[in-house]
Amino acid sequence: MYPASFQVFIPASLEEALELLAKYGEEAKVLAGGHSLIPLMRLRLAKPKYVIYLGKVPGLSYIREENGTIRIGAMTTHGEIAASSLLKARNPLLSETASRIGDLQVRNMGTIGGSIAHADPAADYPAALQALEAQLVVRSVEGERVVGIDDFILGPYLTDLQPNELIVEVRVPSLTGAFGTAYEKLNFRAGDFAIVGVAALVQLSPDGSKFEKVRVGLTGVSDKPVRARGVEEALEGAEAGEEAIAEAAEKAKEGLNPPSDIRASSEYRLEMTVALTRRALEKALARARDKVA
Repeated sequence: MYPASFQVFIPASLEEALELLAKYGEEAKVLAGGHSLIPLMRLRLAKPKYVIYLGKVPGLSYIREENGTIRIGAMTTHGEIAASSLLKARNPLLSETASRIGDLQVRNMGTIGGSIAHADPAADYPAALQALEAQLVVRSVEGERVVGIDDFILGPYLTDLQPNELIVEVRVPSLTGAFGTAYEKLNFRAGDFAIVGVAALVQLSPDGSKFEKVRVGLTGVSDKPVRARGVEEALEGAEAGEEAIAEAAEKAKEGLNPPSDIRASSEYRLEMTVALTRRALEKALARARDKVA
């Protein structure tokens, strides 16, 4: 199908883009990589009168470290995140997750800001961002605000982003010490969205004997990404080992009521949530042990 008629704006600065959003509000949609908006427009599930293309706006694509925080511009592509030497050294969870998104063409065009703003409940980034307790910088002509990922994604394709706002930056911690991360994803074909996705972060005590900090994010099992807080609470302070992980992983399905669809039943998703949580935590633990002094 062909999209309904629309007018395209190509702002040359962030300020110009924000002014256009302030002027046209809900009648406008922002185009970043295009992998979410264009299919919706072709199916006429989205019919904006105005499309604001961000591809010519400078200063929105970067990965840099400042004061223990890694800042990622909203127009940074999945491919750039997957290949970043800084992220591989200081936050490999995000690089590993990005490498599992779509195919090469998608990773070369799709952007982290566009993916987060789309808020697909089976997307990969949200699980990792939950585990990393990421913060988003959102801007409008009225100013800037910072919002946590848990408060930003409200439901399927629904976010806290207002019609006059843009995501301009993603902030994640620069990890140091005896940490390990992993992203495990169940999908039938390479490049598919997650049937179940689990992101894990493990921080060990200096001697490597105990779980000091554990974070687990889930995707594909609810109408929005969720933290497996029961798993985290069960492991923090416990002896670091596979036995503790196996017991705690059972708590990953607590409170979940996953959807059933043509790809998987709710029951299957619950069982895979437990299995992938265990697998992700074991892999993260092994990687953390490699960093114990």
